[in-house]
Amino acid sequence: MPGDGRPRVLVFDVNETLTDLSPLAARMAETGLPEQSLAAWFAGVLRDGIALSLAGGHASFGEVARDGLRTLAASARGVADPEAAADHVLAALPRLPLHPDVPDGVRALRAAGYRLITLTNGSAGTTRAVVDREGLTDFFETHLDVEAAGRWKPAREAYAHAVETAGVPADEVVLVSVHPWDIDGAARAGLATAWLRRSPQPYPASQLPAAIEATSLPDLAERLGAEGQLIDTEGIG
Repeated sequence: MPGDGRPRVLVFDVNETLTDLSPLAARMAETGLPEQSLAAWFAGVLRDGIALSLAGGHASFGEVARDGLRTLAASARGVADPEAAADHVLAALPRLPLHPDVPDGVRALRAAGYRLITLTNGSAGTTRAVVDREGLTDFFETHLDVEAAGRWKPAREAYAHAVETAGVPADEVVLVSVHPWDIDGAARAGLATAWLRRSPQPYPASQLPAAIEATSLPDLAERLGAEGQLIDTEGIG
């Protein structure tokens, strides 16, 4: 029953959690940018967007991502038109594939009775395009981004926006993410958390741990169970 602290709403991060960014490497190479710069570029987008939020400013994911691509293009030989290169890479975002485990995991979680929402530092429209293309439209209630909150995750306001949209107490909302910084931020905002471990890299000891760790979305569905296990968020604030 509502108010018992059991998870009812799963809020998914999108980039790298649901979507596979690796095809962007080939897209970058087509413009003359080095394929191996993908990881550094994406990390830089997160760094600069989060830093801007901390400083009291705000820019969209697309704006920050474009700035990062233009910076890379300025130092890369063979990029004739940095703006065209940025356009070419960013145009691929709505066409990114989901990780192979996502469709079955989403279906299993929805069949178990969980409400599903996405929350991204990117664009809700981009998320919707990816999910719709994969035939998962009806499994999600809504797709959110941080524009309404005015601050990027892991700011508390971003998670509060998702909780308000869900209309349930924060401890009945589970943030599912591959990013430890996202898990830490959600936990500090009072949400329950599930870390999706898609790589062998360890979870940082300096950050608040996730209540649940899973290797895939079907694994998460198993761990939560059809009835929903009680996730302890006491002492996290």
